Amino acid sequence: MVKKEYPRIGESLYHGELVNGLHVYVDVKPEFSKSYAFFATNYGGMDMRFQLNGEWHDTPAGVAHFLEHKMFDTKDGNALQDLAANGASPNAFTSSAITGYYFESTEKFEENLKILLSFVSEPWFTPESVDKEQGIIGQEIRMIEDDPENQVFYGMMETLYVHNPIKVSIAGTVESISHITADTLYACHAAFYNPGNMVLCVAGNVDPERICEIAREILPREGIADIPRDYGGEEPETAAMPEKVQRMEVSTPIFQLGWKADPAPMGEERLRCQLMGELACEALFGTSTALYARLYREGLVNQNFGYGYEAYPGCAFLAAGGESRDPRAVRAAVLQEAERIGREGIQPALWDRLKRAAYGGRVRGLNSFENICVGLAQGHFAGAEHFRFPEVFDTIQKADVEACIRRWVVPGRTGLSIVEPKEARA
Repeated sequence: MVKKEYPRIGESLYHGELVNGLHVYVDVKPEFSKSYAFFATNYGGMDMRFQLNGEWHDTPAGVAHFLEHKMFDTKDGNALQDLAANGASPNAFTSSAITGYYFESTEKFEENLKILLSFVSEPWFTPESVDKEQGIIGQEIRMIEDDPENQVFYGMMETLYVHNPIKVSIAGTVESISHITADTLYACHAAFYNPGNMVLCVAGNVDPERICEIAREILPREGIADIPRDYGGEEPETAAMPEKVQRMEVSTPIFQLGWKADPAPMGEERLRCQLMGELACEALFGTSTALYARLYREGLVNQNFGYGYEAYPGCAFLAAGGESRDPRAVRAAVLQEAERIGREGIQPALWDRLKRAAYGGRVRGLNSFENICVGLAQGHFAGAEHFRFPEVFDTIQKADVEACIRRWVVPGRTGLSIVEPKEARA
């Protein structure tokens, strides 16, 4: 393995690539008793159409999430129970772009790592177990569909995107998962759960070389690195529709405002776009801005207000939302502030404060093993080094963020999703 130093943040990282294509990252923390492992595949809810062995495959919405649920089943029982019995705290998640399995433990780390790598790389499905899981996930989907927060988010995605499958629920629908079979799961596992499409990130008091030895011992000898994906037709720069309104059991209207950003390229520029997007949000409507103070004072937002920037294959967006008595007034105020920033620029004192705060937040994130490992994995799949954020921060100027706001936060790129109380008028 190769060791690389990152002196500006006091980190060092071991990195190795195995013959089967798996990349292994180890952040050694000898002063800690706990260790954390994150085993992830470059496969998420968006990846419904892909090419394997020269043939295109179309799969139902929700397969990646369904597969995550089923991967804990083994011929001998359940891997979650095995890890818990060994004193580990395991779990998993599926996002639009990746699926990750992880655990944290203070003892028997190597034994737990072997369990993790084994059950993720050795699928075991039966028609009966898939049928049973369809019922379980179907109940979960119905709960999601009854959740106003979930519905307002996906409503926003529908306002922004015409083709990109980012707008499709990661869990799918009751109808879509009814088409998932054991063969579907085996085919998707063969395509995406191979070492060439995966990454293993570990943080803790561990031996990097031993981590690689265990991975070589457990995982398949070969992997596939190139898996073509199809994310739909070319997206227009403008939003798909200006607004979507739904009515549900809420006491106060909730909303999500979205702005369609330019897709972020691969490589270090992806990290730069991420940082610029986050800074654009802070400069526009962050909690230290005059706009946020005014919106809060006028009762147009409250402490539930949140915001952020997200980038996925073929798409990126800024979003802000929460509760509001008048979401359309919030939209108008943000667009007015964006126009002002585009004309006058960000106040230099505010810019300096926001940039220092954003940098500090990234540094504080290094206190979490989970943040480190998930960040390393996401960075790897994007072709960027997670620990190089200080150097990337140095390249971002006030004018860069102002240009992003000027280009992205305009009426034609804006989508507004509202969930109103059922008795509200249109």
